[in-house]
Amino acid sequence: MTEPPGPDTTGLDPALAAALARLGDAGTLLVALDFDGVLAPIVPVPSDARPLPDSADAVRELAGARGTTVVLLSGRGLADLGTVSGFTEPVRMVGSHGGEYGPGLTDGDASLLGPEQQDLKEKLTLALVDLVEGEVGVTLEHKPAGVAVHVRNAPPEVGARVLDAVRAGPGTWEGVDSTEGKAVIDLAVLQVSKGAAVDVLRERLGADAVFFAGDDVTDESVFTRLRPGDVGVKVGEGDTAAEHRVTDPEAVAAVLRALAGHRR
Repeated sequence: MTEPPGPDTTGLDPALAAALARLGDAGTLLVALDFDGVLAPIVPVPSDARPLPDSADAVRELAGARGTTVVLLSGRGLADLGTVSGFTEPVRMVGSHGGEYGPGLTDGDASLLGPEQQDLKEKLTLALVDLVEGEVGVTLEHKPAGVAVHVRNAPPEVGARVLDAVRAGPGTWEGVDSTEGKAVIDLAVLQVSKGAAVDVLRERLGADAVFFAGDDVTDESVFTRLRPGDVGVKVGEGDTAAEHRVTDPEAVAAVLRALAGHRR
């Protein structure tokens, strides 16, 4: 019988290619992936983001591989993440930086907010609506656990002014957790992080190893928690604790195809 061709590692850094090969032998593998800037290119209108076709195909192949669980781990709200990604089971999802766990990952309500947190979220929303009113190019993204202030499409001086006001205002409130990303501040009424979410997923799934790819500063909380045998890939420029780096979402597609080949 002819052996199937091995994974295509053309163009991959040799150290990364070797790390992916080792993950092929992991008994139970958690593949956790940020969405924007990793599976999907960054676009001016967040609702227009879609995963690259090659990455989407590789994600689906990985999700169907034995002993492999694929989880999208994003700052987006869970419902929004499902809409823009287009993925369904067996691909699983965690939204709001770990504030919402989708089907297959939790037994209860996806929302983690109690009555006091709901009240605080309402006050936070009103304050941010007032703060950004009339500011050109500034948008609010409403999430189950809080609100994100986006300034990606604002003039630089407007964006800087608004973010400074958020940092000095609602970002200082007791009970509000502030997470800064690229041209965005995410305010939540409970403490969450992607790193903590990966810890939870690792335990719940009994994962022997973790692969994680992320591009934003919020993803560093995962990279700093990775253990020997795990593989972290930083997408794009910037300081990082990740051991490996690729240039852009197109390069991520090649990495995921290689990993899927090793898990076949």
